[in-house]
Amino acid sequence: MNKNHIKKLEISAAVITVSSTRNMENDSSGAAISTLLKDHGITIKYYSIVSDQIDAIRNELYTSMKTTNCIIFNGGTGLTHDDCTIEAISPLLEKKIDGFGEFFRMKSFTEIGTSAMLSRAIAGVIQEKAIFCIPGSTPAVTLAIRELILPEIAHILSHANR
Repeated sequence: MNKNHIKKLEISAAVITVSSTRNMENDSSGAAISTLLKDHGITIKYYSIVSDQIDAIRNELYTSMKTTNCIIFNGGTGLTHDDCTIEAISPLLEKKIDGFGEFFRMKSFTEIGTSAMLSRAIAGVIQEKAIFCIPGSTPAVTLAIRELILPEIAHILSHANR
């Protein structure tokens, strides 16, 4: 990576868990994301759990965008009838980062095999902010944060803020 493209900027994150069953006490994936980001020096300025409803998900996005520049949704990305994170966020993305979903599925394949094709993980940019939608399992969020988001978030935000 060409370090000349990376601006020095503060990264502040939002962690939003999409689930109809999780709460603050049992949100292990949200906790894992928060810990990994904090360990990397990224401040968590917004955290919430929202139900699987398009309007509710979008409201959390807009609220979190007021104070953060890296917004990570976990959960609601599967194929069940109530999974709608992708439907809520994808139409709003100004620029899509297609490689994020491709790399996530590729890396997941080595861990879980062909089940990785069921992932609809996406990423993109809205108003100079990086948005990520990843599956809600703890192994999936750990993979996405460690292998993809942390290594590239400064690079993504540097380009998004040109």
